Amino acid sequence: MLKLENVSKIYQVGTFGGKELRAVNDVTFDVGDGEVVSVIGESGSGKSTIGKMILRLIPRTTGTITVDGVDISTLKGEDLRNYYRKVQGVFQDPFSSYNPIFKADRVFSIIKDEFFPQVPADEWEGRVRNSLKSVGLNPDQVLDKFPHQLSGGQLQRLLIARALLLDIRLLIADELISMLDASTRIDVLNLLADLKSTGLSILFITHDLSLGYYLSDRSVILYRGCIVEMGSTEKIYAQPMHPYTQMLMSAVPRLDRKWDKTSVELKSELTGPRTGCVYFDRCPVAEKNEECTNDRPVLVEVEPDHFVACCKCAELQPQATLTT
Repeated sequence: MLKLENVSKIYQVGTFGGKELRAVNDVTFDVGDGEVVSVIGESGSGKSTIGKMILRLIPRTTGTITVDGVDISTLKGEDLRNYYRKVQGVFQDPFSSYNPIFKADRVFSIIKDEFFPQVPADEWEGRVRNSLKSVGLNPDQVLDKFPHQLSGGQLQRLLIARALLLDIRLLIADELISMLDASTRIDVLNLLADLKSTGLSILFITHDLSLGYYLSDRSVILYRGCIVEMGSTEKIYAQPMHPYTQMLMSAVPRLDRKWDKTSVELKSELTGPRTGCVYFDRCPVAEKNEECTNDRPVLVEVEPDHFVACCKCAELQPQATLTT
């Protein structure tokens, strides 16, 4: 359904925009119908930038993003409106999606005015109530409330209900539970799992490895805008092969043993393009040779549905981990 091909996003930074910041660098992956794909990486890796480009909130610099084979950068007018009927996003901070001076029901009236002006008011009210019930909310307890009177979990589910009113096919879920407490997180995760079973495709953007494992069919590991490992979630979590993925896995707290201290300190910040591996500054197996410093590693299929981008790929040893 969704396909990104060689997508990059470059910002001009520094004095008078004299430097380039490659937030996303030559990214290629896809999301199939009814599939959940997690994009995982630390802060600043380019995860949210990818989501914003898919939602047309910011333009891509190079590459193509297609949905059902149509380049979304070409969409205008009614075609763009129809695009938002099937692709919607829910973001990290639910409070930022609401105007605090309006009650919660306004998010649904905006949808009606924009997409369904011809639907009678009583029919629309029924649709809204059914949508709210489908995400575990009581319409009578939330519609007449201001955002500050509702919890973060209720606000997130309201946004998901709003998206469902459009009969969407792809949901961009950008850190949508990172600000929620533990009890609310599981409710929202289970809701996403239920939506997946109905055929909804989800791009799940997160820095939390355990959440990615719980929900996704495939995972994309992102570092400084580049994909370093990609493929089946089960395979990546069972045997991470890229040194960065291994570092991420080793940093996850374990209840069965004390985990080793892992150094994640960067030697320098990258503000412009560099040849060679983007993980060179941190990599424990990198060597100061032409292969590591000059050649940009490409994704290599090390086993079916498991790709790794590392110049020393042939020498890498998979690191067995316990799945959670």
